[in-house]
Amino acid sequence: MNTDHRSGCPINLSLEVFGDRWSLILLRDMIFGGRRHFRELLNGSIEGIASNILADRLKRLMELGMLTKADDPSHKQKAIYSLTEMAISLVPILAHLGAWGRVWLPVSEELSIRAELLEKGGPPMWERFMDDLRHEHLGTPARHEGPTVRATLQASYEAVVARKAAEAARHPAA
Repeated sequence: MNTDHRSGCPINLSLEVFGDRWSLILLRDMIFGGRRHFRELLNGSIEGIASNILADRLKRLMELGMLTKADDPSHKQKAIYSLTEMAISLVPILAHLGAWGRVWLPVSEELSIRAELLEKGGPPMWERFMDDLRHEHLGTPARHEGPTVRATLQASYEAVVARKAAEAARHPAA
């Protein structure tokens, strides 16, 4: 058994990777939000991560083999982060986490619509999403035509936000 770990239990080892406050959030933002630059990850998350924590988690995820980092060809001073297959394979786990959270926790409608759609779409949608991510991050050939799963999820999120804004405008608080 490797002495760098508390045990060889797969749940323990997974928690050693994801048990901190930020790693899954960063992967969520890359997978669902399409964020690939440090500033996008720093400023784009509603949870608000400190820059030193972000730098540490990105480094850790790269050391674990979940992310790669390369110079961004569009900007000499930027780096672009990419998911590896190891990270892309988390889509079903994230779908299950979202489905569980929708049942047991006080979620908001707009932030849970993606989880609802992934739950309803099931494994076929997850596979398509992973194919989209492989194309985007690993450069594999696109296997599907039409909008990506991320674009479909984002459109649904935006529709809920717009509907709620229209409802609030019709019924302003007294």
